[in-house]
Amino acid sequence: MNDILDNLAKEVDKISEEDISSKQETPKEAPSEPKKETGDAPVSAMDALLSQISYPEVGDNIVGKVIEVSSSEIYVDLAPFGTGIVLGKEIKDGMGGGKVKIGDEISAAVMETENEDGFIELSIREASYERAWEDIEEKRIKKEKVATKIINANKGGLLVEINGISGFLPVSQLSSANYPRVEDGDRNKILNLLKKLVGKELEVRILDADREAEKLIVSEKAAQSEKDKKIISNLHLGDVISGEISGVVDFGAFVKFSPAGADDSAGEKLEGLAHISELAWQLIEDPRTIVKVGDKVEAKIIGIDNDKISLSLRALQKDPWSEIEEKYKAGDIVEGTVNKINHFGAFVYLDKDIHGLAHISEMSEAYPGKTLGELIKLGESYSWKILSIEPKSHRMGLVLADKKKEGGSEKKEGKKKDEEVVEKKEVKNKKKEKVEKKETEKEPEEKKKKTSKKKE
Repeated sequence: MNDILDNLAKEVDKISEEDISSKQETPKEAPSEPKKETGDAPVSAMDALLSQISYPEVGDNIVGKVIEVSSSEIYVDLAPFGTGIVLGKEIKDGMGGGKVKIGDEISAAVMETENEDGFIELSIREASYERAWEDIEEKRIKKEKVATKIINANKGGLLVEINGISGFLPVSQLSSANYPRVEDGDRNKILNLLKKLVGKELEVRILDADREAEKLIVSEKAAQSEKDKKIISNLHLGDVISGEISGVVDFGAFVKFSPAGADDSAGEKLEGLAHISELAWQLIEDPRTIVKVGDKVEAKIIGIDNDKISLSLRALQKDPWSEIEEKYKAGDIVEGTVNKINHFGAFVYLDKDIHGLAHISEMSEAYPGKTLGELIKLGESYSWKILSIEPKSHRMGLVLADKKKEGGSEKKEGKKKDEEVVEKKEVKNKKKEKVEKKETEKEPEEKKKKTSKKKE
């Protein structure tokens, strides 16, 4: 406070000297100023000066010049208010301004208007914290890319720091190059992969910045997509790419590839998705039975939507349905294995590529009162009648052609028993006929014997 009063006194002295010199230079004939009315209090130079000065309050940002620097303290000239001091951890500049030196002009936040030593206590860190959020918000609005270092990892993503502000990078916002593809979705395995990124520097874009809630969310995928779009602009529908399976999930497989003209050394690789239905022509339950991570494959580009690329492996394979009419015809009775049963029917494989559908309506009509579960079992082979074939839409209608299950087998067994009864009757009748024939043959001989006895 003494420093402030000394500075104010000097300012007053200057004003007084200027007033005296101006009075000496004023000509005698100059009109005198009108006298103030009685009752008005005279205004001193000190009061006039104080009325023009707004003294800093706690929380205000103030600019001053560094006059002394030590390992734990920085002294700042805050004329006309006096001298400020920055202590210990308050020296750190979260904006990365580096070490300050004598003569530097710095901005600091007022922490205390006068400490026990009479200095205005300041914080460079607090002032930089405000500037840090302003800078972050500006970068968010401009969609600028920001380099950030990965501080830590948890099961949900990565912890980052920008301008000294802690932020979060969710797993879903990682680029395809860093996304942890774990087939069984084990969160512990995902965490182990994320930990490998700790200490690395990634290029991100700021998605959300809330100063009040101190929430900062960033995305590597958003920053990468801008770069990817430029490369993707050179791709066309129908292009054939060579790549490697980078991940397999329940709904398909990811393929990483380098487009023509891309710089492999710079990591300019793209990733596309081959949906489960585009992996092969047959009906697929699990993509892992068709491809695995590390497989080298060729695929055709069948869709481009902004930075999303859709691929097809089966488009480069011969369509087995193109020659189906040479192997199968409507009305044929064929062997087929039940692959899947659901509420509308059963999918049946006639061979490794061709499958048909035994619709519930057809089965109910052929076998009224019977459920699919009573007629067929998953994984078993039966005889089927082909009702229809539609090669273009890859459809085949089937219906069960035998009755060896449940009711059918019972009827066959009953028929068999009836046949056995008939057969036994026939055998019995034949034996009876033989006996009667023998008896018929014996009668003439007996008569002859009786006649000869009478003659005697």
